[in-house]
Amino acid sequence: MNAMPILAPIRPEVLAIETQQIMQVSTLAMDDPEVIAMWYGESDITTPDFICDAAASALRRGQTFYTHKWGIPRLRETLAVYTGGLYGTKIAKDRVTVTSSGMTGIMMMMQALVGAGDNILVVDPIWPNGASAAQVMGGEVRRTSLEANSQGDWHLDLDKLFSAADARTRLIFVNSPGNPTGWMMEGEQQRAILDFCRERGIWIVADEVYGRLVYDRAVAPSFLNIADPEDPVVVVNSFSKSWAMTGWRMGWLIHPERLTEKIGDLVEYNTSGTPEFLQEAGIVAVRDGEETVAAMVERCRNGRDAASRRLAGMPRVIYRPPAAAFYAFFKVDGMEHSLDFAKRLATEFKVGIAPGTAFGPSGEGWLRLCFAQSPERIDEAMDRLERALA
Repeated sequence: MNAMPILAPIRPEVLAIETQQIMQVSTLAMDDPEVIAMWYGESDITTPDFICDAAASALRRGQTFYTHKWGIPRLRETLAVYTGGLYGTKIAKDRVTVTSSGMTGIMMMMQALVGAGDNILVVDPIWPNGASAAQVMGGEVRRTSLEANSQGDWHLDLDKLFSAADARTRLIFVNSPGNPTGWMMEGEQQRAILDFCRERGIWIVADEVYGRLVYDRAVAPSFLNIADPEDPVVVVNSFSKSWAMTGWRMGWLIHPERLTEKIGDLVEYNTSGTPEFLQEAGIVAVRDGEETVAAMVERCRNGRDAASRRLAGMPRVIYRPPAAAFYAFFKVDGMEHSLDFAKRLATEFKVGIAPGTAFGPSGEGWLRLCFAQSPERIDEAMDRLERALA
């Protein structure tokens, strides 16, 4: 008789990961053609032809081999010039690393900076993946919640954020403009956080992927506006949002040069680099894509207006149009279980919306929808939501 095998262990940090709640909703109805999907952070338009053509041309040229782990030099230089121009600063090419998605960049930063017993500070409600990446590494996540005033404007209490830090705090993770709230951290608070981190040797990892999707100015404030090249600041960005390239899985990091060698090692052990033919498309997107970015901002502005008109007339809904990003994050009075409600919306009313608890405990009672859609699509989704709330 064979002995029962001993089960090979899985790390407890991995076992403790909860399936992302947005995914819990979307898997119920992702293949249902009747569902209007507004649960993910992406537009309903496809990537522009000029970007696709650049990738196709690179494929035909045979650019299908292993390549530079930090990214091809022309793309790194293009991103350095582009980002420096946005924020009025000079950025060296050696401070830029191309990553296989913005999320991959965040994961590598957690691998580099966080270990068992360490903690990170997170400003929420926030896209959950950054915090989960720290937990995979054995880190503790300490949350400071944004507060909404009576007008629905979001505010961060820096004293509360700073009081959560201790000797084991390794980084502060900030997403601004924020997903799901659209909150933007202004330069004064960025300066205060940078000063705090400089004094204590704490890193800042700033997710700034929505930096171009702003409605009251050309670009959101960035830590790159104020940080010196060797400050403990890493800025994460992505091609996904501004250029309608979510499925391409490309992003980039801007970091101090003292991290460059080790980030290259982490690229090697995580992905061994981003495909060269995709990087060629990235060059074209950044170099020639300002009209695309402007069109995306206008599409999102129109989508925001369409969603705002409808939400303003719905009973039980509390909502303030965001200043940035492309989400309507709204509270439903009397809703106690946003995950259950979002599942019901998807299966019964055929509209896909993210539950507020996907973005942290402070999101309970809230829902998030992506309005980077056509006004007609938004109107139909609002019709279905209104019936569900009746």
